[in-house]
Amino acid sequence: MLTLIQNADVYAPESLGKKDVLIADQRIAKIADHIEPVDWIETVDAAGKRLIPGLIDGHVHITGGGGEGGFRSRTPELTLTDATMSGVTTVVGVIGTDGTTRTMTNLYAKAKALNEEGLSCYIHTGSYQIPVRTLTGKIEDDLILIDLIIGTGEIAIADHRSSQPTIDQLATVASESRIGGMLSGKNGVVNIHLGDGSDGLNLIDAVVDTTNVPITQFYPTHINRNEKLFTAGIEYAKKGGYVDFTTSTIPKFLEDGEVKAPLAIKRMVDAGVPIDRITMTSDAQGSLPDFDQDGRYIGMKVGRVQSLYEAFVEAVHKHHVPFTDALQTVTANPSSVLGLKQKGRIEEGADADFVLLDPDTLEIESVYARGTKMVEHNTPIVRGTFE
Repeated sequence: MLTLIQNADVYAPESLGKKDVLIADQRIAKIADHIEPVDWIETVDAAGKRLIPGLIDGHVHITGGGGEGGFRSRTPELTLTDATMSGVTTVVGVIGTDGTTRTMTNLYAKAKALNEEGLSCYIHTGSYQIPVRTLTGKIEDDLILIDLIIGTGEIAIADHRSSQPTIDQLATVASESRIGGMLSGKNGVVNIHLGDGSDGLNLIDAVVDTTNVPITQFYPTHINRNEKLFTAGIEYAKKGGYVDFTTSTIPKFLEDGEVKAPLAIKRMVDAGVPIDRITMTSDAQGSLPDFDQDGRYIGMKVGRVQSLYEAFVEAVHKHHVPFTDALQTVTANPSSVLGLKQKGRIEEGADADFVLLDPDTLEIESVYARGTKMVEHNTPIVRGTFE
């Protein structure tokens, strides 16, 4: 099917002005000032709407997470409309604390299911633990042989739930992921979970300082977890590293010093960090556990993919981050970091993942994933198999 979107105010994420966009075979076939409609092409008048790339959520527990409070605290899986109703058309699935009952085979199967339902879903190999629990037995083999596997992680450091890896162990994981990525044409990033331990980014810094692994091989998340880590993240990004802010939060985390993601963008850019070093992810379906001062579990909430869209809007409306800068952190930037060349941009040849927004409120009007309309008038028209 061919679809012609007319008169949209297009952001690629940079502003392209008013354009017509032709969709063919799940791709953006043409962008022009005017494309003449014909009877056999579906035409959508998007006058007065902003057309942006579909959001990329690079850190989602698609099979659920949690478990820190026992089996009953295992969080539920992601559903298709969790993502599409939030303007998210691409997700990257990860395993967190529980690398035993949350397995790579289950993660891969869930990713395949989401792709069949219309989302674009990729995964990382492993979980919090080192040695990394892979699908084939080796990080390199996972990256080379399994198309959906694009990196490694989330590997936990500076956290009482981590496997307490050494410099040599983390360097080996980064090297294996880098080599596997090179041989498969992928970026092979190592997604790093940062806890609230006082050592923060020290382990990554040590690997970069003492080996030939470049700083860009790492993709650390939860940088906004506390003020000390956030401050360290500013210097880390200025050295050329990527930093990722988590958008799912709870009042207790903010009371304890977490820097809310939209504000974190503003503060980091004001500190001189280039915007292309910054991303946001939701940590959706992951647990937001609370522990007492002795490390005992005392409660839990669940991350929401919708928080990614909400943080983007809040960055623009409340913290006055330029629209194109805020949009970049959830589209073009994660595309670049993760090596998803067909995603995150409105350009000819790219996948037809895009969202139509109200120009003032930024409310989601329609969502298209690989050329298929998933949401219309803020109502899902495609649902997951069991929704």
